[in-house]
Amino acid sequence: MKDDLAPALRIAGLHKSYGRPAVDGLDLTVRRGELYALLGPNGAGKTTTLRMVAGLVAPDAGSIEVLGIDLASTPQEAKRRLAYLPDDPMLYGKLKPTEYLEFVAGLWGVDAAAAETRARALLDWLDLDQHAHELAEGFSRGMKQKLALAGALIHEPELLILDEPLTGLDAGAARQVKDLLLSHVAKGGTVILTTHILEVAERLAQRIGIIQQGRLIAEGTLDELRERTSGASLEDVFLQLTAQP
Repeated sequence: MKDDLAPALRIAGLHKSYGRPAVDGLDLTVRRGELYALLGPNGAGKTTTLRMVAGLVAPDAGSIEVLGIDLASTPQEAKRRLAYLPDDPMLYGKLKPTEYLEFVAGLWGVDAAAAETRARALLDWLDLDQHAHELAEGFSRGMKQKLALAGALIHEPELLILDEPLTGLDAGAARQVKDLLLSHVAKGGTVILTTHILEVAERLAQRIGIIQQGRLIAEGTLDELRERTSGASLEDVFLQLTAQP
């Protein structure tokens, strides 16, 4: 059963190794209705963590709860509440955007009429409406990224998990995506994202978590993180916190 008082995500003692630990005893809680940025150096365990939350990779140990639903014991119910968008999402090139969104909505069991309305709104918001009847195989990387985001949102997930969502986007497309994410949060949804563009996290995130070697080493608002360092910008804070001794 869903717990309406539970956080959007609760991770406890999470472990995953691939010869060496990728995630090493990670504890993390993300509140409902916030945009949370998960940052870390390359190889820190960010993508592995998100893939475990999405149910694509099984942890070696630890627990994951999505809106109070245990992912291990009731995976289907937990997964219905979320959407995961990897940094290189797969699309079906021979489908048009309208067909792709209809297909994804069907997988989630979304009513056809509701799916059509949502698809039309998402394509319009992301400036893909004029390409709605073109094959996705001819799209630029940025257009494909926006279509994949529309697919992630078509079933109105309560928890949206994004791995480097702004990769390959020009300034205009990035602004559209950022506005869409902020709108999702304003409506009560939760967004967790990773990004190497620290200015994005600095401007959008309500709270920031920094992981290194699979462990959470710092967490808080930007002001709270500044208090732990002498840095003024998030870049300064990040570099100081992740500096090797």
